[in-house]
Amino acid sequence: MRKAVSTALASVLALGVAGMSGSALAQDVAGVYKDHTVTILVGYGAGGTYGRTSLLLSEHLGKYVPGNPSVVVQHMPGAGGLKAANYFYNVAPKHGHNLLMPPEMTIASELLRPKKVKYKSKDFTWLGRVFGLNSTLVVRRDSGVTKVEDLKNRSIVVSSSGKGSPTYLVPAALNALFGAKLKIVTGYSGSRKAQLAVEQREVDGLSVGWTVWISAKPDWFKGGDKSYALPLVQNGFKPRKEIAHVPMLRSLIKDKKDLAVANILASASLIGRGLVLPPGAPTELVEPLRSAFDKTVADAKFVEGAKRRGLQVDPSTGADVQQIVDELMATPMDQVKRARKIIFGDVKS
Repeated sequence: MRKAVSTALASVLALGVAGMSGSALAQDVAGVYKDHTVTILVGYGAGGTYGRTSLLLSEHLGKYVPGNPSVVVQHMPGAGGLKAANYFYNVAPKHGHNLLMPPEMTIASELLRPKKVKYKSKDFTWLGRVFGLNSTLVVRRDSGVTKVEDLKNRSIVVSSSGKGSPTYLVPAALNALFGAKLKIVTGYSGSRKAQLAVEQREVDGLSVGWTVWISAKPDWFKGGDKSYALPLVQNGFKPRKEIAHVPMLRSLIKDKKDLAVANILASASLIGRGLVLPPGAPTELVEPLRSAFDKTVADAKFVEGAKRRGLQVDPSTGADVQQIVDELMATPMDQVKRARKIIFGDVKS
């Protein structure tokens, strides 16, 4: 298969992309994908927003990629998405038939946990984002916590899929920067199982994207003061309109030197749910795939499918996401080291 891909691209390289017409280039790219299958790798289980978004993309992306390949989804849960990201960067084939839906904490994990991360975010080629989301700590009302200040005086338990996930990093930041008393239990394989742990009263709360909450458990937040659960704090660069009354993590930070921590964690709201190519993929594929992504998320049937699944469509182009990644990865190292120490207690985590 790799030989076939190389052959299909050989004419592109020989003639020079700059001197070719758009139709000629499209023909060669079509040769890469015709009668082949594109695999979207996801580092979480099938039930959450990663699974639903990737499945939705698999249903529509192929018709906009030259050659109209079939698109399938493969799941590789583990370590808050880091298992899949590490595999994709180092092992996955580079011929363009393999894409990754990167963890929303891709940048935060690389900056904060360099010993655990085996990739470089800047080396991924970002194709686009379907939507972003603010990580939101939600607790059951019967936990005894009804406002964010209560977290300082009452110890509660939250579920987590791993240290590379906002399910861990946001509660850890609240503990370190706000004085919260959150006990974090890791090991849940995705947001659905972590939410189930809240529902079954194994734990009291969970921090995942607000879109995750309203798409999976919308009834939990109905009933005003008698609702089953309530959001306590959200993390991003601006409040979500639906929960504008819920404080932002950055507003709880007293020492302005620690705002870099909130900024690093807020990168999740910009990364959201999107797709990347691995490093080393043929550069000739980038623009056709970015164009295919843009057309996909603008497709009325895609938008309708997202609505049925409780998902949002708030897209960003691959070029825009790439620029954001480059800017965030340029965070001064002294700020990064301070953030590591604040959240993990040392700089080796």
